[in-house]
Amino acid sequence: MIKKWLGLSAEAPATPEDTSMKYLIVGLGNIGPEYADTRHNIGFMVLDYLARKYEGKFEVGRHAFVTEIKTKGRTFVLVKPTTYMNLSGKAVGHYLNSLKLPPEQMLVITDDLAIPFGKLRMRTKGSAGGHNGLKHIEETLGHNNYPRLRFGVGDNFHKGKQVDYVLSKFSDDEQAELQTLIEKSADAVIAFGTIGLERAMNQYNTK
Repeated sequence: MIKKWLGLSAEAPATPEDTSMKYLIVGLGNIGPEYADTRHNIGFMVLDYLARKYEGKFEVGRHAFVTEIKTKGRTFVLVKPTTYMNLSGKAVGHYLNSLKLPPEQMLVITDDLAIPFGKLRMRTKGSAGGHNGLKHIEETLGHNNYPRLRFGVGDNFHKGKQVDYVLSKFSDDEQAELQTLIEKSADAVIAFGTIGLERAMNQYNTK
C-alpha cells in the first residue's frame, strides 16, 4: 500500500482512489540520536506513539520516514521529515501531492515556545511564530492555511538561549507528565480525522 501511493508500483490503479477518509499527519523534528527526545522533536514523539499503538512500522520514503495506520474507518499517513527542521516543507509538499490531499486534510504537530508546557492548541491556520519548520512549510505551500497541533514547551530559558532550550530534553518535572501529554496529543490526531477539526479543537484545546 505504501509503495503504491509513493509511486513505486508500476501497476496503475484502475479507478481514482477515494481520499476523503485519508489524512496526512506530519510530526516535526530532527533526525539523529543527538536530537532524540528533545523539545523540538515532540512531533516525532507523538507519531512514534501512534505507530506503536496502531501497529504501524516506519519505512524510509522520500524526504521522510513514513507509515500508514487505520482506525475508525480512517487512514492516517504518518510522516516524519528527514530533511531536518529547516526544510520540513519538502516532505509536506511531496506527500500532499502524492496522496492528492488538500491542506485541510493535513495536521502538522509542532513544539511551541509561546504556550506553557502541558497545554495543547489545535488551530485551523496561523503564523510560523519564528518556528523554522513552519516557516518552510508556509514557503512551500505559499500560504499558512493548514491545521496544526501546537504542543506547549514553555519559554523557561534565558535571553539568547532559545536554540539550546528547544534542542534540550524535557526537565525531570516535565518528564513526569510527558507521556500523558503525548497520548492526549495522539488522541487529538485521531479526533481530527474522525470528528473533524472544529470538534477536536473544542475537545482538546486546553486553557
